[in-house]
Amino acid sequence: MEIHIGERVAEVQLVEKEGNQVRIAVDGQMYDVDIVIADNGVCSVIFNGQSYNMEIVRSDNGKRYKVNRGFNSYDVGIVDAQEKYLRSRRKDDGRQDDTITAAMPGKIVKINVAAGDRVTDGDTLIVFEAMKMQSNLKVVGDCTVREVLVCEGDPVATGQPLIKLDILTNDQNNE
Repeated sequence: MEIHIGERVAEVQLVEKEGNQVRIAVDGQMYDVDIVIADNGVCSVIFNGQSYNMEIVRSDNGKRYKVNRGFNSYDVGIVDAQEKYLRSRRKDDGRQDDTITAAMPGKIVKINVAAGDRVTDGDTLIVFEAMKMQSNLKVVGDCTVREVLVCEGDPVATGQPLIKLDILTNDQNNE
């Protein structure tokens, strides 16, 4: 996941966890830390023999945090796998691609369409699961499903094509 702290953006991955002992990779660099988070949002981190105490205030359904340490406050944003996927699907011009692809490794949970189906802006074509979270893969324009390339239960890789579409023009929409 991406962690945003002010202007700094870091790619953070949980590598291993056993009790309070955590191994994380930050931009590819490994760190072993001891972390304890109390129910009231107080957090204690021990790293390289140094203890750091802070208060963590959660907002935006766990996507944003205010971290207070001493007299300093930091706004922290988290971009998880689901948000990365949603960002990858957004287009500046709002046009639909002719192929729905997997933004990350995962599994096909449900397929809501078949070849020949006509779909409209906002329709969910596939329910996709990655990192124990489900996402609805939707179209952002009117289309006809040309081909479904996966089956329910299939594991998929990053960038793997899932569905081929025929994009409908405004003339075809009026027919």
